[in-house]
Amino acid sequence: MIVWLQRLDRINERVGRGVAWLTLAMVIMTVVVVVLRYLFNQGSIAMQESITYMHGMLFMLGAGYTLRHDGHVRVDLFYRPRSAKAKAWVNLLGTLLLLLPLMIFLLLISFDYVAASWSIFEGSHEAGGLDGVWLLKSVLLIMPALMMVQGLAQVGKALLILRGHEVPGLTEEIHEQEGA
Repeated sequence: MIVWLQRLDRINERVGRGVAWLTLAMVIMTVVVVVLRYLFNQGSIAMQESITYMHGMLFMLGAGYTLRHDGHVRVDLFYRPRSAKAKAWVNLLGTLLLLLPLMIFLLLISFDYVAASWSIFEGSHEAGGLDGVWLLKSVLLIMPALMMVQGLAQVGKALLILRGHEVPGLTEEIHEQEGA
């Protein structure tokens, strides 16, 4: 089971590390837009939209990576001082009762919206904007899928901890927090 959990983790690890490069691309593109505007009195709607697209993709595609590294907002006041098994219960119930149903809901309500965008190969409403709005909207389906993959990994890890097994990488982190 641990091998499967590591494989699930690896999906979001790779996506997250890849998408992190969008941050550098956004900074470079922002500098280019500013230089063009203020030094050469030139503007580009496509460049400005590309920054917005990258920003959206960074957050949407990085959500699973953030979950994998336990970076989402949580009330640590109640969670942090708990034992490994109590944390496992919180993670298990939170994933099964909140995360997975919400991601399924997002997939269901987004599907027709994304399909409609694909059917017309939707582009920007701005003159000179980017044509790939339909590709950007596809992220509305990819993000919940990545979150569900990571949610399944979280469920598996929680079950292993509740059964008394050590989870490589996770168990050591919990023990470090308990000692701090």
